[in-house]
Amino acid sequence: MTREELVRRTRQLIDEGDRLSANPSQGALQVWLQLTDDLLAAAWGSMDRYHLAWLQVGRPSAIVRGRAMTADEEAAYVREVAVAKTAVLRMSVGALTRHGMPFAGETRE
Repeated sequence: MTREELVRRTRQLIDEGDRLSANPSQGALQVWLQLTDDLLAAAWGSMDRYHLAWLQVGRPSAIVRGRAMTADEEAAYVREVAVAKTAVLRMSVGALTRHGMPFAGETRE
């Protein structure tokens, strides 16, 4: 994948993360997380447990246990995860555009 393609695809996912924050949907979040994970893994390699624990992405600050989340709790959870993962995507774009970081699978134009 070229740098330009990776930046374009990452920015599309950032836009979708912003939409999820504004209009939370659990189903849309699950699809979006899979797409972001796939793109980030293709660009930077798969993340091991250490990296995932460090990022804390997808772990709500107020965990609901033993019952289904209310609609308001689910919306807050979707927003929290979308905001956190979108921040990771923004850092990825910055690494590509401002810092010129090489990435896995990079192909030249």
